[in-house]
Amino acid sequence: MSAEGNSAVGEHGVSKRSKGVNRKKSPQGESSTRAAGTPAKPSAKTVPGTAAKPSAAAASGTPVKPSAKAAPETAPEPPARTVKRTAPKSVKKTPEKKTPADTAKTAPAKKAPPEAGKTPARTVSAKAAAKTPGKVPAGTGSAKSVAGAARPESRLALVRRARRINRELAEVYPYAHPELDFRNPFELLVATVLSAQTTDLRVNQTTPALFARYPTPEDLAAAVPEEVEELIRPTGFFRAKTKSIMGLSAALRDDFGGEVPGRLEDLVKLPGVGRKTAFVVLGNVFGVPGITVDTHFMRLSRRFGWTVSDDPVKIEAEIAEIFPRSDWTMLSHRVIFHGRRICHARRPACGACPITHLCPAYGEGETDPEKARKLLKYEKGGFPGQRLNPPADYPGRPAPPAPGTAPGTAPGAAPGAE
Repeated sequence: MSAEGNSAVGEHGVSKRSKGVNRKKSPQGESSTRAAGTPAKPSAKTVPGTAAKPSAAAASGTPVKPSAKAAPETAPEPPARTVKRTAPKSVKKTPEKKTPADTAKTAPAKKAPPEAGKTPARTVSAKAAAKTPGKVPAGTGSAKSVAGAARPESRLALVRRARRINRELAEVYPYAHPELDFRNPFELLVATVLSAQTTDLRVNQTTPALFARYPTPEDLAAAVPEEVEELIRPTGFFRAKTKSIMGLSAALRDDFGGEVPGRLEDLVKLPGVGRKTAFVVLGNVFGVPGITVDTHFMRLSRRFGWTVSDDPVKIEAEIAEIFPRSDWTMLSHRVIFHGRRICHARRPACGACPITHLCPAYGEGETDPEKARKLLKYEKGGFPGQRLNPPADYPGRPAPPAPGTAPGTAPGAAPGAE
């Protein structure tokens, strides 16, 4: 090899002229780095530790022009492009540290736990929700929740709430009783048939004259229908009722020896006697438990959420599964008492009701306490009751006799035997 060729080749066998050419073509940062003495990176095709063979042009001393293909291999990517591509990715992958204020804004709201001791209950009726939107009385629990806002009441919760209502009504009405005057099973049976579509007060004002003239089933069965109709006219539907009470009197005379039977299956065979009338007689004369599903009991059982049915037989079956058999008779009296005095059909006195915390229908009536107290009836409102001869423990005043009858002289007005 000549001296000229030797001088053109570096100690690693790389042409000095080629390096100069590459130095001119390379970016400013690369040339300054090499000028500082930093060794150049070997090309991808050069094996580390092996000297590259000089080309023929380098040996002859001819300047070597860099090929078009060599420049991209040696020129690095501009740093700006690398920053632009990687910076957004690194920002996305790195989670931002959120401040407590940001966390409070983005964190989902947690539901407050239910207060202890409050039973989720049935939902408010559509009328109550429309009348008092968003209003939940204090201390009433989820029983006052608007429809759909609370979870459905479980069967166990329903039974517990229903039995608690019965216990609290027992404290409010410890004197609950049948509000028909009677002295024996026959009088109670006839009075109950006459009470359909009228008040017990009107029946109590009518039966003294009826039983004074026809005291036994045999007497009433042999009566003249027109005379009986005239006596019971104040009770309404007097023709149909005359047919019923004369028919049941004849059946008692012919089939039961003039005695009222003490079995449900026998009673319901009598003319004009259904399950409601039969249970009134069985529960209050013979001590046989029964549920009396009259208009008041039907209304309140639906308001309390015990049932959604309008069929008395279905209501009776559903209520019988909630309460023990021993409670059936007195439960009927308490619910009917409450329906007649406070929980009225058209305008219940919700503001004066002692069991609003257990009633899903709170708000259907008057909720203002002062206005609600004016809606109370009978002894709760300071008025006479329905019986002319009420039981000794009744706290109210007796009902007045029929117009034109002197007090205390009405036949058949002896104290009721229960």
